[in-house]
Amino acid sequence: MSSSVVPFKNQRYADLKRESIQRKILFRDPEFPADDSSLFYKEPPPGKVEWKRPWKISSDPHLFVEGINSHDLYQGEIGNCWFVAASSCLAMMPHLWQKVIPDWQEQEWDPKHPENYAGIFHFQFWVFGQWTDVVVDDRLPTINGKLIYCHSNSKKEFWSALLEKAYAKLYGCYESLSGGFAGDAVVDFTGAVYERIDLEREAFYKDQRNQDYLFENLLKVYEHGGIISCSIKAKPDELEFKMANGLVKGHAYSVTAVKRIHLCHELVAHFKTETLPMIRMRNPWGKMEWNGAWSDSSEEWSKIGDTERHNLGLTVEDDGEFWMSFEDWCKKFTDADVCSIINTSLVSIHKTWSEVLHFGSWTKHGDPLLNRCGGCGNNNTFLQNPQYMFDVTKEIEEVLITLQQKDRRTFKKTGQGENLSIGFSVLKVELNRKYRIHRLLSQKSMESSVFINARSVFVRCILPQGRYIIIPSTFQAGELGEFMLRIFTDVDSGCRELTEDKPKVKCWTPLFGYPQAVTHVFVEKAERLENQDRTAGADPYVIISCEGKSVKSIVHKDTLNPQFDTSAVFYRKKPSKPITVEVWNSNAVADEFMGQVVLPGSPKDSQQKLKLQLRKRGSNMADEMPGSIILCIATDTELTAI
Repeated sequence: MSSSVVPFKNQRYADLKRESIQRKILFRDPEFPADDSSLFYKEPPPGKVEWKRPWKISSDPHLFVEGINSHDLYQGEIGNCWFVAASSCLAMMPHLWQKVIPDWQEQEWDPKHPENYAGIFHFQFWVFGQWTDVVVDDRLPTINGKLIYCHSNSKKEFWSALLEKAYAKLYGCYESLSGGFAGDAVVDFTGAVYERIDLEREAFYKDQRNQDYLFENLLKVYEHGGIISCSIKAKPDELEFKMANGLVKGHAYSVTAVKRIHLCHELVAHFKTETLPMIRMRNPWGKMEWNGAWSDSSEEWSKIGDTERHNLGLTVEDDGEFWMSFEDWCKKFTDADVCSIINTSLVSIHKTWSEVLHFGSWTKHGDPLLNRCGGCGNNNTFLQNPQYMFDVTKEIEEVLITLQQKDRRTFKKTGQGENLSIGFSVLKVELNRKYRIHRLLSQKSMESSVFINARSVFVRCILPQGRYIIIPSTFQAGELGEFMLRIFTDVDSGCRELTEDKPKVKCWTPLFGYPQAVTHVFVEKAERLENQDRTAGADPYVIISCEGKSVKSIVHKDTLNPQFDTSAVFYRKKPSKPITVEVWNSNAVADEFMGQVVLPGSPKDSQQKLKLQLRKRGSNMADEMPGSIILCIATDTELTAI
């Protein structure tokens, strides 16, 4: 992702501050005026709003009071608990918040040099792949002298209120922040990869093995500086409804710790384990806590040693922070937003990822072949969407893919702020594929995301060696929008967009000819191969050749019945020439030829599945060797058909 910073609305903090100091006036932001247009577009605040600078709210204002921590933030009158929860998590990560609040020491009020105060602050957000610097003045909305939106527990501290104002400016007004997912705000703070987990659908509390796997993943995310939040699904009339157990529906909680606690002998006998997976959360309201097992004053804590309680920082007060057993958390919460900080540094002792980032759009065109808004796979126009090709070069590789649409929150003022339903599919394609797919033959769908009207969707997949195409799309055909696609692999995947439908006509084409047909060959498997040295299973691989070009499969270890699952596509200048499929045995000294199939040119059928006997090179019919190969061949005279 881009590490450079661009100024939002071309407002440059240093220049504006210097100008204000020289003119001896406090900065007044013309791009986000202190009036109703910056507050709301539909629902006005509950009272008469006065915009006041911090020194008119507190006699001793500061950006930070005794540092910055998750207990600094309290939600105000607007329903942006998702933003407050994300900010609360951010406060625990100095290496992250110091990027969001740049020059934080220089921005702090300095009573020794009041002449340097210009009433201007700036914050940085990762907006659609680009770090963006947002300038604000320090006029804040109040009612009866009190801040009405996000504020600190100290009346002297203003970092959270100013951060929220910058975020509101980024998305149009304060009311635009009503409703959202904490993960989206975390991505804007960090550029993290955001995975939304449906705890209810996956029913982790019913499956101990999956529950343990989830805990280990969340523990790893927490220990590597990631950010986690959670919520409970709610119907429209249940939003922010307090349940009997103390939890609030439709409300975002920040996860402030993921740990295993050590149990005493009495609890070990009960839980049948020496350590118990636990999770700690905070309610952005700063009050209303879980009142079940392991709540602040529950009897379970009396059986935990003083040292362990001290290490956990247990406090018995209604401050909005509380612990739960991980099992109860899986039962009571329905959704988790998990934001992982992906390490792409070239110099690191930890696992590093290779990242590729692409920007694209779903667009319409008069020529259907140039349409890029084909909708999901339910539509016959699906393959008109953008297509991105990448290679998995290892035998097996974990691949992370995230698709994010351009945030439409800014358009809430005009009634157009709803996200599109988006998703993507991952297809395994021919090893030598260079042009766009126009027809699905043997391409296999390896992974598919859900289609949802969220800002982003994420898939973590394990893929075997081969070539793949990602097809991002909206659910409905014909919908227009912009998107960002991020792919993370262990090693460079060579990911690029496929823009050409077929080979180009070049200046030397009249001399060397232009392809007349396109042929697809898929080698499914081989059966009953004979290993000529007969000492063990062979290590076979297959080579498909046509007009001087060839494709080689991976080597399959120790088998005489390999599942090749290998395909190739050839743009043929001489369709009458044969296609050769050879099977070889990989050998440390010299590879051993096992047999071949020669396919005649221009098959009559456009698509046929064949089971053919392997022969030695140059053999006659009587010398057939044991073994056969199953393959599929398809041809079409239209070059854009495959």
